Amino acid sequence: MTSLSVEMLAADAVEPITSAGNAQLGIAVLAGIAVIVLLITKFKLHAFLALTIGSLALGAFAGAPLDKAITSFTAGLGSTVAGVGVLIALGAILGKLLADSGGADQIVDTILAKASGRAMPWAMVLIASIIGLPLFFEVGIVLLIPVVLMVAKRGNYSLMRIGIPALAGLSVMHGLIPPHPGPLVAIDAIGANLGVTLALGLVVAIPTVIIAGPVFSKYAARWVDIPAPEKMIPQRASDDLEKRPSFGATVATVLLPVVLMMAKALVDIVVDNPENGVQRVTDVIGSPLIALLAAVIVGLFTLGRAAGFTKDRLSTTVEKSLAPIAGVLLIVGAGGGFKQTLIDIGVGQMILEFSENWAIPTLLLAWLIAVAIRLATGSATVATISAAGLVAPLAADMSTSHAALLVLAIGAGSLFFSHVNDAGFWLVKEYFGMSVGQTIKTWSVMETIISVVGIVFVLLLSLVL
Repeated sequence: MTSLSVEMLAADAVEPITSAGNAQLGIAVLAGIAVIVLLITKFKLHAFLALTIGSLALGAFAGAPLDKAITSFTAGLGSTVAGVGVLIALGAILGKLLADSGGADQIVDTILAKASGRAMPWAMVLIASIIGLPLFFEVGIVLLIPVVLMVAKRGNYSLMRIGIPALAGLSVMHGLIPPHPGPLVAIDAIGANLGVTLALGLVVAIPTVIIAGPVFSKYAARWVDIPAPEKMIPQRASDDLEKRPSFGATVATVLLPVVLMMAKALVDIVVDNPENGVQRVTDVIGSPLIALLAAVIVGLFTLGRAAGFTKDRLSTTVEKSLAPIAGVLLIVGAGGGFKQTLIDIGVGQMILEFSENWAIPTLLLAWLIAVAIRLATGSATVATISAAGLVAPLAADMSTSHAALLVLAIGAGSLFFSHVNDAGFWLVKEYFGMSVGQTIKTWSVMETIISVVGIVFVLLLSLVL
């Protein structure tokens, strides 16, 4: 979101669409979130419908005219999809190319060939982190689980010793690093700089994934010592391919958007002159749209053509990559509508007024809000969207680095203690053949460690930036 749009949101907050007082607004927020939580958890309604109904309920409880509440919701939905929808689509295409071409398997096989013994958990973190950059969490799990099971079986490793580092790598990327949907939406809502958020996200992600992955996996392996379930080892994506992309070309393609976006952030800090020719060039090539588009175009050749794909096969791969993200786009869009409704009824101004007397740091407050919504709904994306909408006004006077840290605080909170209302919980449970109790001891605790360690490092960074 541009600084102009942030100013517009601030202006909108001055003239809310309802005359409700702070007490009624507070009740409306709690009631609106309660409606969303109830619809998702009790009635198992899709998050898109739950967020849509919850947004209208929020407006109604705040005493806003229904037509204005609908306008706020649709405006927020449209602006959010416009801001992040194309980026999510490009990320999905890159991820599909990586999976179907065998590029992901090439990364896995190359790294595993160099690792053994004590290095294996660290190798799994590295694999998951690289593959997890362009992939959605669920896709990453489907790609990596066969590798985890095969490594555990062939090397006679504890399944948790290998599996937890891989899951930690995927989860940290999902919660903290753009271009994943959650961080992108929070960046858009708060008006943070994407390049700076990406750079600081990597700083937070590295120690977090080490502690939650290889370090915690030692304890997880003692608590839950189970063999790899034979029935869950499927055929790998590239087993039917005659050739695969090279390791170097694959890694370069995956990291290209990251390099371009970080280059833009670095030049913006060092040069800090919008009229400078170098900065103008990096502002273009380092914009998320161009960076991801460049990676996709390069990937068509370095991944698709390198695997021997015909033009028709490439077209089919791109087409198939877009269908699964329809649900994600709708959830993200509806979340944007919910956020805009919060702003338009005056919640932002209310939080600004209350926050003047709060002793709790803004970053910690954002984390706690995301934690509460995550525990209630089970959805990291819903938690990120809702928390970003609530605390966005607090970012108005923040520096560029602290606005980025606010995004990371929300992302860390959105990962807290995954349990039975989270689809990811059941995905991990079934793939690893664990009981509910075993999944809580391993997966749920790992997610909590990521969340807590993440916010600790965010707070530490806030002291020095």
